[in-house]
Amino acid sequence: MTALPNIQTDQFHMPGQDGFAKVPSRHKPRVLLLYGSLRSRSFSRLVVEECARLLAAMGAETRIYDPTGLPLPDSEDAEHPKVQELREGVMWSEAQVWCSPERHGAMTGIMKAQIDWIPLSLGAVRPTQGKTLAVMQVCGGSQSFNVVNQLRVLGRWMRMLTIPNQSSVPKAFLEFDDNDRMKPSPYYNRIVDVMEELMKFTLLTRDNNPYLLDRYSERVESAEQLMARVNQADI
Repeated sequence: MTALPNIQTDQFHMPGQDGFAKVPSRHKPRVLLLYGSLRSRSFSRLVVEECARLLAAMGAETRIYDPTGLPLPDSEDAEHPKVQELREGVMWSEAQVWCSPERHGAMTGIMKAQIDWIPLSLGAVRPTQGKTLAVMQVCGGSQSFNVVNQLRVLGRWMRMLTIPNQSSVPKAFLEFDDNDRMKPSPYYNRIVDVMEELMKFTLLTRDNNPYLLDRYSERVESAEQLMARVNQADI
């Protein structure tokens, strides 16, 4: 029962504590925030701005990506300045926040376009793999979880570590004052919870990504085979 005839024993490693980082990084966690609306008063943007303030107070360095001017996927080449700005932010980040409005029961096309412009691989580098992710949504009406559920699927597809907590803000137009600041409420408290959890998971995992992401299946491939696979032409 213990025989493993299909295993390459020289590439079979027993997980253990020794693989984890001994000295934590001291730089501020780097967080990229994406939102899914171009409206002048975009509630997904306002939520992301609240998140950025909270993250800064918790010790993070943040960047909010403005999707204005981002072309539809495949309508321009990847050298477009807005695509390059997005991809550079993804590579820079150690964690991300995705917040989209719900439109017709799903995330907006603006949100999906941003994620679609993020490649699964750049050469032999997977730009999102192992980064932590918090998912959020704003609703025009009653509370829904359609968008956060979809964003979780995308986060898993992008090989990200999506944290357990999430936020869904119903009737978002009632949750902000005339200065575009979020009012005190259980919904605001939940956003604080989500950002706190994102920071904890980021601090826990960011130094251990090389160990956490080390895979048996990739160890048994040669470097040439791995490079050939991740550099396949885009479908």
